[in-house]
Amino acid sequence: MASSHSSSPVPQSNSSDAFFKKEMDATKRFRPVQSLPDVCPKEPTGNGDPSNLCDSPSLVVDQQRWTIYHSKVNLPAALNDPRLAKRESDFFTKTWGVDFVDTEVTPSFYLPQITKEHFALYQQEIAPREKVHERCKNICAPKDTFDRTLLHTHDKSRTDLEQVPKIFMKPDFALEDSLTFNTVLPWSHFSTAGGKGNRDAASSKLLQEKLSHYLDIVEVNIAHQISLRSEAFFHAMTSQHELQDYLRKTSQAVKLLREKISKIDKVMCEGSLRVLRLSLTRNNCIKAYNKLKLMATVHQTQPTVQLLLSTSEFVGALDLIATTQEVLQQELQGIHSFRHLGSQLCELEKLIDKMMIAEFSTYARNDLNRPLEDDCQILEEERLVSLVFGLLKQRKLNFYEIYADEMINTAKNIIKQCVVNTVSQIEEIDTDVVVKLADQMRMMNFPQWFDLLKNIFSKFTIFLKRIKATLNTIRSVVFLVLDKNQKNRDLEDTLHKNSAKESSVDTEVAYLTHEGMFISDAFGEGELPAGAADTTSQRNTSPNSEPCSSDSVSEPECTTDSSSSKEQTSSSVGGVEMMIGDDMKLTDLELVRLANNIQELLYNASDICHDRSVKFLMARAKDGFLEKLNSNEFVTLSRLMEGFILDTEQICGRKSMSLRGALQSQANRFVNRFHEERKTKLSLLLDNERWKQAEVPAEFQDLVDSVSDGRISLPEKKPAANEERKPAEFLIVEGQKYATVGTVLLLIRIILEYCQCVDNIPSITTDMLTRLSDLLKYFNSRSCQLVLGAGALQVVGLKTITTKNLALSSRCLQLIVHYIPIIRAHFEARLQPKQFSMLRHFDHITKDYHDHIAEISAKLVAIMDSLFDKVLSKYEVKAPVPSACFRNICKQMAKMHEAIYDLLPEEQTQMLFLRINASYKLHLKRQLAHLNVVNDGGPLNGLVTSDVAFYTGNLQALKGLNNLDLNMAEIWEQKR
Repeated sequence: MASSHSSSPVPQSNSSDAFFKKEMDATKRFRPVQSLPDVCPKEPTGNGDPSNLCDSPSLVVDQQRWTIYHSKVNLPAALNDPRLAKRESDFFTKTWGVDFVDTEVTPSFYLPQITKEHFALYQQEIAPREKVHERCKNICAPKDTFDRTLLHTHDKSRTDLEQVPKIFMKPDFALEDSLTFNTVLPWSHFSTAGGKGNRDAASSKLLQEKLSHYLDIVEVNIAHQISLRSEAFFHAMTSQHELQDYLRKTSQAVKLLREKISKIDKVMCEGSLRVLRLSLTRNNCIKAYNKLKLMATVHQTQPTVQLLLSTSEFVGALDLIATTQEVLQQELQGIHSFRHLGSQLCELEKLIDKMMIAEFSTYARNDLNRPLEDDCQILEEERLVSLVFGLLKQRKLNFYEIYADEMINTAKNIIKQCVVNTVSQIEEIDTDVVVKLADQMRMMNFPQWFDLLKNIFSKFTIFLKRIKATLNTIRSVVFLVLDKNQKNRDLEDTLHKNSAKESSVDTEVAYLTHEGMFISDAFGEGELPAGAADTTSQRNTSPNSEPCSSDSVSEPECTTDSSSSKEQTSSSVGGVEMMIGDDMKLTDLELVRLANNIQELLYNASDICHDRSVKFLMARAKDGFLEKLNSNEFVTLSRLMEGFILDTEQICGRKSMSLRGALQSQANRFVNRFHEERKTKLSLLLDNERWKQAEVPAEFQDLVDSVSDGRISLPEKKPAANEERKPAEFLIVEGQKYATVGTVLLLIRIILEYCQCVDNIPSITTDMLTRLSDLLKYFNSRSCQLVLGAGALQVVGLKTITTKNLALSSRCLQLIVHYIPIIRAHFEARLQPKQFSMLRHFDHITKDYHDHIAEISAKLVAIMDSLFDKVLSKYEVKAPVPSACFRNICKQMAKMHEAIYDLLPEEQTQMLFLRINASYKLHLKRQLAHLNVVNDGGPLNGLVTSDVAFYTGNLQALKGLNNLDLNMAEIWEQKR
């Protein structure tokens, strides 16, 4: 704000040194600037004065040099410069007080001593500048000379100004303020009351003189200040004329520059700008035309949607609505005529949702209720695919529930229709009398009801196949959308990876274009990158390029698809081509969950068929019909149900337990009835059994032979062949003869019936095993009661239980024991590994049978033991020889041998007689000890030896006992 800035272009005072130095430094700091050609030409301005080249301002040359035109200070500010020396000297006394005295500062120990040598380099650098400065001082004398006179005058003016009240010096001084007015002009000086008028007039005059005195002081100070600035003021007025001349020259230079620029604009720019303006206008017209075409297309949206809905093209209608909505939001936003179209399209979309759901319900009803023939083709596959795509597009993911409800109703109708058709063909059923279908069904016999059930199962099988085909198509659509989502993600990842490479090429091309180079100048023909080439081609074919016709430019912009820019992929489902858009905003989790629900729907269809079949079975089983079936009928029914269960598992891929559970329940009832019938039959046979050897019919021998061959089943009857063959005396089992009773023969047949029933109905294996174990235990315990317990004496009326009865019973038990391992292996092959623990029942049964056989053998030995005790207790050693006692014993031994030899195998007979002989030797030894007969070679010893020889000879003479080692030396006491 120094006054030197406004005085002249050349600084003259000391305060202008800084500006002078700045001007000198600027020449060193700024580098030369290349001027643009013909912008400010250095040529005469028209008056022919050569000095104009130097005096007139130049926009290029003078733009870095400080001139008077850069001054920002006006003349009043320069005249009223507050930075006076006197005021600056008064600063300390004003702030710190008048008592402030300069004192000498003690030199610091930490600061170095500065000498003239330190300023030598500075003086060398500043000497040229000082010379220039001195020259300038000689040319322009300094204006702000400071001396003691001025200081004294300033102090005097300051003292005078202090007489003026400070209220007049306030920046907010205003007489409009009542307080200020009352302070300056008190009302007491203007009062006219009473006799005080003269005194008030005097005080008013005194106030007026005081204010005049204050005004004089201020005017004197103003005049003094103007006198101090008079030289600068007159210098400024003198410079004003120079400034006016300089401004006139500058104005002429600017006028000339503007004329040249106008000529350049007309010659070089106006035509090009007009071309650009026309091109922009043309493009705007094209855009307006395309916008109108787009509006016309959008205007036809609703009629087109109605047309598509009339042909059930829901997907196309939804795509058109979505595209139109996007166009309205992006390209036609703010169009007043379309302000209600968006809401109308939303309502139309809701209507389409309802129509699709109703259409899908109708389709499901028609698909499931068409005639159930062998044809399992999908009904109107194109229609189904279109519906599913539309429902997925609208996120109606619960549409499968509609199909599930239709499946339940259709399953009910299938059974009802089958019953009605079957009843109408049976003349014995009067539908007028018996109204209810369940009662009509219960009037059928087993063959009729079995055919009805078979028909129902076949219908259900076709029903499930159709459902599977339809649901597979729906799942294919879902997986197609899921695969499209995955491809979109992969494409986005690929584009993201390639974006970095393309951005680097685009950046380089943009840099070259910015620098004013062509791409062909920077790259060779063979070095042009693919990304740059594509970018260049896209730029060359931009809409701003000159088109051949308006239609060629409007094509990529006027279509509705361009506004939505949705990528669509053509895919096929079952031969049906569909366009999948990117607007199906379904997550992978939703699609996978939907696919799982559709697969679960197929499982539910199987469960529904099984549940309806169970209700059909239970309705027929109310009167105990199923429990009254014989084995063959139940096996046939079981096989039919097992076949249906397997078919449904193969179709649906999962087991349904309802029908299997119902079959198991009926099988358990059948097993109970089956077991009770055979147990009752066996009980009756045992109660009537007289325990005599029975003849073996040929059919039983064939039955045993088939078991030996590994076929555990009842052979088919051949009446012609069986009549010619006579019954055999023994049953031949693997080369061994078995004498048996009729009950055991029938028991073997019953056992085979159990095994065959397990083959026919695998689900009852465990129950049959338990029941068969119970049957075998019952036979063992009951036969023990009848034979060993002598129960047959009361039940059958036998006179006594003979050794022959005992031997025959033992042989029958041995026959059953022979077949227990075979039965065990048969059941083991049909049990699960976790059920093998049930086989222990056969081990327990085998042990029980062996114990029973051992008890019978012990009973036979006990009979002879009691005989030996009775006879040998009366034995006396005397003539004649052999004695009557030994003859009686040999006679009883012969009877025993005769009774059991044909019934028991030779090995068992020998073992039995060895045990009897041991008992005989024990009793004989005891009697000889009682009689004091010793082996001393005396007469008594000879008599005993003769009797023993007679016994040995008779015993070894029996058939099969000739090689028996009797060891009769044990009858004598050993000498100690």
